[in-house]
Amino acid sequence: MNAFKPRTGPLTRPYWVAIKAMLTFTVVLGLAYPLTITLIGQLALPAQANGALVRAADGTVVGSGLIGQSFTDADGAARPEWFQSRPSAAGDGYDGAASSGSNWGPENPDLIQAIGDRQAAVEELDGVTADEIPAEAITASASGLDPHISPAYALLQVPRVAAARDLPEAEVRALVGASVRGPDLGYLGESTVNVLNLNLSLAQLESEQGKG
Repeated sequence: MNAFKPRTGPLTRPYWVAIKAMLTFTVVLGLAYPLTITLIGQLALPAQANGALVRAADGTVVGSGLIGQSFTDADGAARPEWFQSRPSAAGDGYDGAASSGSNWGPENPDLIQAIGDRQAAVEELDGVTADEIPAEAITASASGLDPHISPAYALLQVPRVAAARDLPEAEVRALVGASVRGPDLGYLGESTVNVLNLNLSLAQLESEQGKG
């Protein structure tokens, strides 16, 4: 029977192997992979890769097409001249660094109270009844950052926005229709309206009406 033959290689060899592996994976996964993905994003989807920034007519950045924002006054009250976004539970509202929903269950009293308060606010603001209000008008999305509302909620707001801006209701309604985006690939999800883009189109329409 052969006797056990002790290892005669350098004792430091395992450490050098570990160091080489660490350096290799640092270069591949920490540098090469992120740079490759960044390059692909810049070439294939440059707008999305750079935050889908939305600019006003003068070129000023006013937000992102991927993150919702509020259209309220300093006291947090909805401004009637703007289409209103879906409620947010991300931080103080639409906080990209605190993306989340409330995680409250359907029987949670705080959720029930919040929905009731939002429903009452929409009823008063738009002069509608509870059964006319779409669900997304009174519930926050899972991310708290949803920039979209349904066409139904946008159309519900048309009379109020048109009256606040002294614009023909038919023209504001047509603006909503032109802002509707269908389901992805024609069948994934529902039709949506990006509130920020719609409000920018609204401001442009009012500016054109004023020039006319």
